[in-house]
Amino acid sequence: MSPLWLLILILVLAIAGFAIGRTRAMASVDDHRKLHSRPNYYGTNVAMLAFAPAALLLAVWVVAQPIVINASVSHLIPETSYEDAGALNLIMSDVKRVAEGLDVAVAQGALSAEEARSIRTEFTDVRARLGEVGVALGANVDRDVLRAAQAYRARAATGTWFMTAAVLIVALAGFFFAIREARGDFRARNRVENGILTLLITAASIAILTTLGIVLSLLFNTIEFFRLYPALDFFTRLEWAPSFSGRGGASALGILPLLWGTFYISIVALLVATPIGLFAAIYLSEYASKRVRAFAKPLLEVLAGIPTIVYGLFALLTVGPLLVSVFGNGGLLGVDWMGGGRAVMTAGITMGVMLIPFVSSLSDDIINAVPQAMRDGSYGLGATQSETVRQVVLPAALPGIVGAVLLAASRAIGETMIVVLGAGAAARMSLNPFEAMTTVTAKIVSQLTGDSDFASPEALVAFALGITLFVVTLGLNVLALYIVRKYREQYE
Repeated sequence: MSPLWLLILILVLAIAGFAIGRTRAMASVDDHRKLHSRPNYYGTNVAMLAFAPAALLLAVWVVAQPIVINASVSHLIPETSYEDAGALNLIMSDVKRVAEGLDVAVAQGALSAEEARSIRTEFTDVRARLGEVGVALGANVDRDVLRAAQAYRARAATGTWFMTAAVLIVALAGFFFAIREARGDFRARNRVENGILTLLITAASIAILTTLGIVLSLLFNTIEFFRLYPALDFFTRLEWAPSFSGRGGASALGILPLLWGTFYISIVALLVATPIGLFAAIYLSEYASKRVRAFAKPLLEVLAGIPTIVYGLFALLTVGPLLVSVFGNGGLLGVDWMGGGRAVMTAGITMGVMLIPFVSSLSDDIINAVPQAMRDGSYGLGATQSETVRQVVLPAALPGIVGAVLLAASRAIGETMIVVLGAGAAARMSLNPFEAMTTVTAKIVSQLTGDSDFASPEALVAFALGITLFVVTLGLNVLALYIVRKYREQYE
């Protein structure tokens, strides 16, 4: 049984358990007031015990089964067929693809179950047979890959059978155990509330563990990179010139030019987004009528829903040529500052437009959260509306506004597509905002695009760049927290 149908089955069992548990608890007493908990708690207890443990087991099994099968089947691939773990992973992806293709062929009747188990590359063009049922393979299937795929398929079928049995046993055990407890003196509410508390703790733990997993996945590959490339050179060199196989020369992998481009473009973006977004928020919250606010605020927030690739095309086709027509050779100002459309200013201005709704929406909500009593007190002392906004509202909302700006800064530092299309790919350290530069995120993409050899420093450097970017954004968040706490103490 597929995991989806299995999940639906235990969900139906849980729904039935809710009705049965509620009815059984009410039937166990002659007066409903003698129940320890409300009737719905007894039904929820049955549904919870029938569904939650089985669903958890199903989730763990679905995640763990491919990993276990992959590890048990990989030894069927001869060591002479691959050089490192990366090459083995590529081969195992082909194995899984062939195994799935055999399942499709059996399901469509192109192959019988026996033929799928006994097919041989010496007598059959497996790639062509699978292509007939719509399974496209990038290369011919050799004997070792086919044998591993058949083993993978057999073990996956066995694992699915055991998964179905185990999940149903756990669901039924929880169902009948909870039904037996559906009595009037049972403390069902306590059980349900503890279950909800466990669910909340689990959700919080998943968020924390996910962050930890991201950090560890970056950290291990970063350590491997620093075994191949000196950490001192990575953090101090002023040159970024990776040399992949076949190009000759040694790679120069200095992060400073990339960090400079990242911060330069982000600063330009914030110089555009912060005043426009903040002034828009002040107008919408303090001066605009309800009709204008109802029209302008959703229209402004539409900018947040535009894909970044569209902003990149806007930078490439509109902002860049417009800046060249003003600052380029033969432009309106008669200067030759800008040689092409891709530059820091192009990406920065476009990114600033993208960040306006981040600053304006958050700042608007924060300004509206300032107590009206503070405004009324200011008006009562004779202050005008502009003086109230400047001297009362904005200082009270400052921690939230700083948080909004720093959130926009984190968003700017992590942007990729606008930089790729608007700022170019040149890694340089220059103060000229009309020159092409690049950022950390753009180079992470370029280093991992195409066939990447994860045993080379040129590919592993992407993880070092990633963890550096993570530390930078973490520092911004810590700074925002410090500022918020400092100024919150002043106004509480």
